[in-house]
Amino acid sequence: MTVHASVTPRAAAALALTALLTTSCATESNNPARPAASSPSATPHGYVEGAREAAEQQSRLLLNDPGSGSTRVLDLITGKVHSTAQVKDAARLGTDGRFGYLRTPGGTHVLDSGAWMVDHGDHVHYYSAAPLDVGELPAASGAQARSDVAVTAVTDADGRAVLYDRTKLEQGTISSPRTLPGTYAGAVVPFEEHLLAFAHKGGTTELVVLDRKGERVASPDMTCADPRGDAVTRRGVILGCSDGALLVRTEDGVFTAEKIPYGRHVPARERATAFRHRPGSDTLTAPAGDDAVWVLDVTERTWKRVDTGDVVAANTAGEGSPLLVLETDGALHGYDIATGKQTARTNPLLTERKRAGTGDNAPVIEVDRSRAYVNDPGGKKVFEIDYNDGLRIARSFDLDIRPGLMAETGR
Repeated sequence: MTVHASVTPRAAAALALTALLTTSCATESNNPARPAASSPSATPHGYVEGAREAAEQQSRLLLNDPGSGSTRVLDLITGKVHSTAQVKDAARLGTDGRFGYLRTPGGTHVLDSGAWMVDHGDHVHYYSAAPLDVGELPAASGAQARSDVAVTAVTDADGRAVLYDRTKLEQGTISSPRTLPGTYAGAVVPFEEHLLAFAHKGGTTELVVLDRKGERVASPDMTCADPRGDAVTRRGVILGCSDGALLVRTEDGVFTAEKIPYGRHVPARERATAFRHRPGSDTLTAPAGDDAVWVLDVTERTWKRVDTGDVVAANTAGEGSPLLVLETDGALHGYDIATGKQTARTNPLLTERKRAGTGDNAPVIEVDRSRAYVNDPGGKKVFEIDYNDGLRIARSFDLDIRPGLMAETGR
């Protein structure tokens, strides 16, 4: 692999910060069991055996070539590429920030990217370790995997859901699955030590809250027609419905659900069914048919439809950042979300052009706090974009595979 770039300030800082931290978090006065920082036996808060702690996010890209099955992990700090498991015929690649979940005809293959963060609320720890092939989660076709820090829930196309112990995945092993009773519409989503699911009720589906054994513990009295798409934000979980979205939150153990309607009639082919956003952001994006993008501001509870060219992929960092749209002209376009006007455009990045929804292996846009990443399968490249500098190409990475599937971890 060849990296084309000058050394940017971000890259220089990142390279300087890959050494181990030598200090730990301050001892919490309400936890006498934790050794004091001055104690010879003290270990960093959140320490994980075999991992290195760093001062900043340890971003990596998981990349898969569905045709050959070749899989790579691209370290965005060092620029190095690691080879890992052969996973052929993967249709989708999802991530929970550390693990990659490759959906194949025979199940869901799990890869540990070796990069993750531990969020303690007032501060964050960043870790890195060697990538690891964890193995296969058996499941029927069309499975969807969703995780939190404790469990990974896998829901198949027939609505059957099973839970896996995520802490075992962290140890490189797969636990025996625990099957939930009943069947559900859409993906079962772990949230706040519970599970959010849609149970069939008459001709529609009802939102239910389950404990980790699958027992119903709450029902926020909210239905959702044809649930598709979900995203976890700081404000709660967004669940897509035919007429808009539900925002599910919890306070003092009480779960509530609030409808965020489109406010207009939206044909089925133009509704938001797959959300993308920067982890930690409350601004979500989704294609709105062929030539527009939905932007959902979770904080303001509003939808905005931005007219664009023919859409391949969309994303945004939120919080005043541009809406990024990869279009069938092969270029990445930037739009001002408030006005809908185009503000920037790159030269064509894609060697092959395809519209969103024409296949699961269409290119994507991954976004973090300062950069965006676009995969070009035909050109065997990944582009790093500075979206705060007129969509400047900061780096490009030449690969030895066609990166048809891509997901960013370490966030």
